[in-house]
Amino acid sequence: LTDSGGYQVFSLDPRLNEEGVTFKSTYDGSTVELTPEGAVEVQQRLGADIAMVLDHLVGLPAQREDVADAMNRTLRWSERALAAHSREDQALFGIVQGGVDPGLRAESARRTADLGFPGFGIGGLSVGESAEDRNRAIEITIDNLPADKVRYTMGLGDTGGILDAITRGVDLFDCVLPTRLARHGKALTRHGDVSIKRAEWTSDERPLDDDCGCFTCRTHSRGYLRHLAVTGEVLGQRLVTIHNLHYTLGLVADARAAIADGRFEGWAEGVRRLRGNGG
Repeated sequence: LTDSGGYQVFSLDPRLNEEGVTFKSTYDGSTVELTPEGAVEVQQRLGADIAMVLDHLVGLPAQREDVADAMNRTLRWSERALAAHSREDQALFGIVQGGVDPGLRAESARRTADLGFPGFGIGGLSVGESAEDRNRAIEITIDNLPADKVRYTMGLGDTGGILDAITRGVDLFDCVLPTRLARHGKALTRHGDVSIKRAEWTSDERPLDDDCGCFTCRTHSRGYLRHLAVTGEVLGQRLVTIHNLHYTLGLVADARAAIADGRFEGWAEGVRRLRGNGG
């Protein structure tokens, strides 16, 4: 899966108009123009299985008028992206906007579904809203999308958020959280998020998580990981990233198994209880 760049551009103070977005390159300061057609072209060249339309994202909280403007522009850009997309071996997904406004969220979902995409990104979330508002927005979106097509919540990767979204019918997720936490010395475990810089781990020979089978936990101790973290060795970030990705992939694999066995609700409650913080 590749993204169109809409979310990434959001952090670069872009200028938007009907044609697309313009922003300054973080590499050399040059001006970059990105259009719906250009985003599709790049993703087709990359050859991803799933590509995303270019969308207009607004941070929350925001005025309803601004959210509606972003929603309508995303719909217009979606039509242009569909017209530009030609790879039959690649799925192009639409993106639902609407912020946390119930009416706009429902309208965006219905109108995006009417365009005939094979799957849908649930966008415009994880940008400052509360978990309650996010969950309500996901529910409204799911209620207005086809049940037989992929529903993908973009930018959601914490354990509690994943469980909340799966409960509401979401199929797919992406997020930088496993790597972001690793860069800051945080590890995801069944018992909650832990800091590998904790002093009591200085001489601890146990693995990061006794029940984890990832490369990091099989080959390195807590004490060594702490040493790497406090000395600023990038290897520590890489090793914790490996662990965090293993944890996250294991979480969703277990969720799939629980759904197949008809025990998801009880399983999810057990995960929350073990982590001790609601997720």
